[in-house]
Amino acid sequence: RNAKGQRRDRYIHNTNTLMVGASSFAISSISYQPTAEELLQAVREIKLDHAEFGVKRICATLKDKGWTVSENRVKKTMQEHGLLETAAPVPMAVEASSAPDATKDQEQPAKKATLVKEQTWPEPTVPPMDLFPKGDFPKGQICEYIGMNAYRSSSAEMRESDRQMSSILNEHREAAEVHRTARKYLRTIAQPGELMIDIVEKLEDKVRELVRAHFPERGIAFPTGCSINHVAAHWTPNAGDKTVLKRDDVVKFDIGIHVNGRIIDSAFTHYFNPRYDPLALAVREATNAGIREAGIDVRLGDVGAAIQEVMESYEVELDGKVYPVKAIRNLCGHSVGHYRIHYGKSVPSVKTADQVSSVVQHLSPAVAGRERVGSHEGWRCLISMGSGVVWACRDVQCRELIRAHHTGL
Repeated sequence: RNAKGQRRDRYIHNTNTLMVGASSFAISSISYQPTAEELLQAVREIKLDHAEFGVKRICATLKDKGWTVSENRVKKTMQEHGLLETAAPVPMAVEASSAPDATKDQEQPAKKATLVKEQTWPEPTVPPMDLFPKGDFPKGQICEYIGMNAYRSSSAEMRESDRQMSSILNEHREAAEVHRTARKYLRTIAQPGELMIDIVEKLEDKVRELVRAHFPERGIAFPTGCSINHVAAHWTPNAGDKTVLKRDDVVKFDIGIHVNGRIIDSAFTHYFNPRYDPLALAVREATNAGIREAGIDVRLGDVGAAIQEVMESYEVELDGKVYPVKAIRNLCGHSVGHYRIHYGKSVPSVKTADQVSSVVQHLSPAVAGRERVGSHEGWRCLISMGSGVVWACRDVQCRELIRAHHTGL
């Protein structure tokens, strides 16, 4: 070949190399580089579902999501936040000739190696306050302000106002971390054939251990609800109760935990038969719809409308018969106050005519019709395959007692 041909070959070769490089750059540019906070939250969620995962498997899971992370970064994050069991290095002894007061340094005992703890499974034994000794409890999902309230994200005054609430929010987050751990533990012990009283007592003993209960600063906020099938809410077994959990049961477990009076009141549905999957999906999607609709100055009736629209778009087929799903009209979510479980507003699961509906007024005379800054509302998305109305049972024993806060007793 002549020289011109050789130069042309090299040019083509180099062009191909540049094209491959451009393709590589294009691929890497669509991957996501998480912030330190996002990485920590993702690692915690993976560890919660897969406690046995180590650095390599967690890193591989994150890369499957399209995240650009290195094993060293994942390992460092896990070590700093107590998610990896590792020993701290023991400081080297100082030789006598290295410093004038070396003898004094030698006389001091060497620091013991400390182990960074991680949660034990299948039975959790480490309180979250030991897993997060710096008090940096997981923040969970944060919904940004939108619309007319978007300025709160950029306003220095609003950010400072949020910062002043950080200690209160952190107490909520500690209680939420205990709740999250207790919920995972409950799923392992709530099995068909078990007595409900045994399940509840095991759970509440574990909650006291994880929250390091000390009355009245921290502990259980209210008796654990475990309402079965047609019972909508607020049932819990008394001593000596012989109710047995069955495979076809649908249970609404309602767990309350508080830290310094900051209450986490959260429930979830527990079942074994997959035929109830559409029922659980309707509740989950309706709850998420309510969260998306929530915000400062949002009318609670509009939140209820969003919940109802999603919930009643589902139907469930049982034993060959199709049942329409209905939102329960006369059982609502509610605000949660400091040391007060039911406080202030009621949050309906159905559309209401204006700020306050007759149902909400009946349940809570002190209801206000909009969400306010600093308030804590909870959604109770309960669905029915019947009339969509619940009735008080008068033929059962008293199951829960709650002190009326205004009495001062």
